[in-house]
Amino acid sequence: MPPSLVQTFRGFAYNNAWANHRLLTACAALSQAEFAAARTGFFPSLQATLNHIYVIDLFYIDALEGGWLGPAAWANEVPFRSIAGLKPAQRAMDQRLIDICDALTPERLETIVKINRDTSVQTERRDRLLMHLFQHQIHHRGQAHAMLSETSVKPPQLDEFFAAGEAPLRAQELAELGWTETTVWGG
Repeated sequence: MPPSLVQTFRGFAYNNAWANHRLLTACAALSQAEFAAARTGFFPSLQATLNHIYVIDLFYIDALEGGWLGPAAWANEVPFRSIAGLKPAQRAMDQRLIDICDALTPERLETIVKINRDTSVQTERRDRLLMHLFQHQIHHRGQAHAMLSETSVKPPQLDEFFAAGEAPLRAQELAELGWTETTVWGG
C-alpha cells in the first residue's frame, strides 16, 4: 500500500531533523573560530548559515502553529554564536515541526496558514508552506555541507532518505534522537 500524503510529510519532518542532527553534530567538532570563519556561500559563514536556517524555521513554524511572530523572528540574525547553543535550539525547533506534521490530516493539509509579514498577511496552503520550508532547509544545509568540506571535519552524508535496507546504519543516530524506525514510520 502506498504511504499516505500525511505520512510523507511526517517522513520529511523526521528526515529534516535527522539531517540537522547529523550536520550540527559534525559542526560541533569545529572550534568557535572555524564555526564563525568567513566562507563562500549565500551567508558568509557556517555560523550565519545555520542560524539562518533556525530563524526562518522559527518564522514559518510559528505561523504553522497559528502564531503571529512574523519578521521579529529574524530581528537577531545570529541568535546563537556557538554550536553549543544552536544545536539544542534547532533540535527543539525540529521537534515543533515534527509535532505539526504528526498532527496533520489529509483535510488539514489543505487549510490556509496566515503568515505575518508586518506590512501584509501572506496566505498559503499548509501543504505548500511545508514543502517550501523543507526545500529551504535542504538548500541551506547543502551550502553548510559545502562550507564544512573546507574544514578538517568530514561532512556527514545528508543525501539519504530513510532507505529501509539502511536502517541499521542509522540506528545509533535515531537512538540519540530518542527515535526508532517505528517512531518515524509507525507500525
